[in-house]
Amino acid sequence: MSGTSASPQSAVVVTGGAGFIGSNLVDSLLARGHRVVVLDNLSTGRRDNLTEALERGAELHEIDVTDAAAVSELLLRERPRAVFHLAAQIDVRRSVDDPAADARVNVEGTVNVLSAAHAAGVGRVVYSATGGAVYGEAETIPTPEEAPALPLSPYGQSKLSGEGYCALFARLHGLSTVALRYSNVYGPRQDPLGEGGVIAIFCGAFAHGRTPTIYGDGEQTRDYLYVEDVVAANLLAADGDVTGCFNVATGVETSVLDLVAAFRGLDGGEGFAPVHAPARAGEVVRSCLDATRARAALGWEPSVDLAAGLSRTLAFQAAVA
Repeated sequence: MSGTSASPQSAVVVTGGAGFIGSNLVDSLLARGHRVVVLDNLSTGRRDNLTEALERGAELHEIDVTDAAAVSELLLRERPRAVFHLAAQIDVRRSVDDPAADARVNVEGTVNVLSAAHAAGVGRVVYSATGGAVYGEAETIPTPEEAPALPLSPYGQSKLSGEGYCALFARLHGLSTVALRYSNVYGPRQDPLGEGGVIAIFCGAFAHGRTPTIYGDGEQTRDYLYVEDVVAANLLAADGDVTGCFNVATGVETSVLDLVAAFRGLDGGEGFAPVHAPARAGEVVRSCLDATRARAALGWEPSVDLAAGLSRTLAFQAAVA
């Protein structure tokens, strides 16, 4: 899928393309000249995220990745050059409450996409994995890919299983796959779901003058990555032929208190003062990923720092409010 443009006949499929990251990826693929086909059941994705994309020629098919026959039919009809697999059950708390349902989407759904991709002769599958939820309480910070995978939730376990199936289909069928382990992604169109949505939650509080809540002492850290950089990693991964898993992250630890300070440093942020609530059980204390491998193999570098990313996210919210 190399190059900055594509012929009108060349299709790429984005599962979960109506979601936060997926819709941003769709926009960039369209800008490159690809014909983009979105597969999304709209359970958490939003048609509104694709308004402009649909006007520019993207196609939306309301299909659930657990529907193997429908996924297979679509890919066999389109025979896309590449599949970006982002469709997932992403709520950590929901995965704890119903791990079987989480596995049906994240494991069975991934197998369905890989099976259909193999049957359709897809050239490349880029799998959206997860970083912090896979490593758990890592001993090494920033955490490299070689660190033990010790998920603390069914969500982390199911996403790790998806990686395993990507590697299996590569060995068994020669399907070209690559897995990208994201850190905590934020930016325009993000919904405040799960712990990864803390910036979206804080942006909402900031924009509407509400008081933000910090769970615990606020010293817990995350590696916040702007969605534009995630999209760039996906495009580079699709253009290459490297296999395996790659951390996609800034390598910068930011505590919740640091995040509050960043908001306070923005125009109008002087009164952004949080309240504290009891810590949530099972929350990872420190999470920060080492992206050295992605830099070397993909030529990828994060380009948007936290201050710029927050400003862009708030500007987007103000524009759509």
